Amino acid sequence: MMKEQDRIEIDVVQMLKVLWKRKLIIALAAIISGAIAFGYSSFVIKPEFTSTTRIYVVNRNQGDKPGLTNQDLQAGSYLVKDYREIILSQDVLEKVVADQKLNIDAKTLARKVQVTVPADTRIVSISVRDGLPEEASRIANALREVASQKIISVTRVSDVTTLEEARPAQSPSSPNIRRNTILGFGAGAGLVIVVVLIIELLDDRVKRPEDIEEVMHLSLLGVIPNLDKIK
Repeated sequence: MMKEQDRIEIDVVQMLKVLWKRKLIIALAAIISGAIAFGYSSFVIKPEFTSTTRIYVVNRNQGDKPGLTNQDLQAGSYLVKDYREIILSQDVLEKVVADQKLNIDAKTLARKVQVTVPADTRIVSISVRDGLPEEASRIANALREVASQKIISVTRVSDVTTLEEARPAQSPSSPNIRRNTILGFGAGAGLVIVVVLIIELLDDRVKRPEDIEEVMHLSLLGVIPNLDKIK
């Protein structure tokens, strides 16, 4: 068991008072770290633009049916991972790289692509990130065309219809300057708060009359007033 003298008791009120005394340092650290995060996000990180195209996959037996049935939706949900794997397959990516004469390889292109499928739908969204908005949309549309043909040939679906073509984005999708600035602000303040609290907890100097009673287990007979504060 830990000895009584080795215990560290935390006085929440006292900790709050300590933090209040250091409020200017905490605020200054938060402002500085927030400004650094803002500057880094605005001037150092290269902005990236995201363009998204969407396709609709038609079941091979759906041609004669007027609409979707529950069976169709359930069958489509099983193919969600298949569609994603086909779109991100080496054959599809390499063909896009070759057709569009991209200066990147298939692995690099895969890191730029995100494939999502909303639940209970046959709609597939293909998003591509790039430093140039026109390039992102061009790659996304090219990937859609190549992937559509691959999906038809592999899964034997009736058709893959384009719901929405990718268009150049008007504003960058990353970095999120506002979020990064807030995170920097909070990180700076949090770091200083942690440091101040650790220093306070490790400081074993007697600062209050109660400290003598708690450490030495003796009754306090009296307190000598600070004459400087009385004047």
